[in-house]
Amino acid sequence: MGTLLHYRGYHGSIEASPEDNCLYGKVQFIRALVSYEGETVAQLDAAFREAVDDYLRTCATLHQAPETPCKGSFNVRVGHDLHLAASVVANRQSISLNDLTRRAFTAYLSHHE
Repeated sequence: MGTLLHYRGYHGSIEASPEDNCLYGKVQFIRALVSYEGETVAQLDAAFREAVDDYLRTCATLHQAPETPCKGSFNVRVGHDLHLAASVVANRQSISLNDLTRRAFTAYLSHHE
């Protein structure tokens, strides 16, 4: 996945269907299925925005809180050796494993955005 659409804190994918001669996508990073389609990028972007607005209206109508993309925590399976090595480094630096991970992500993302 390369480019994402952005609107009101939500991100949407951009996919193409040559068979149907259309573009389509879905809102990313939430469990609810919110999809949209269009024939041009401008139409896809408009459909994405309408889908997000409709999702938020539906949540309000149902008195449910809309999902927040990427809530801020996730589980990562890195294997025993990497887990142990990271834990040792965090201990030596007197920081938590979460802080070490946050710092590593920040450093990586600053070089890859």
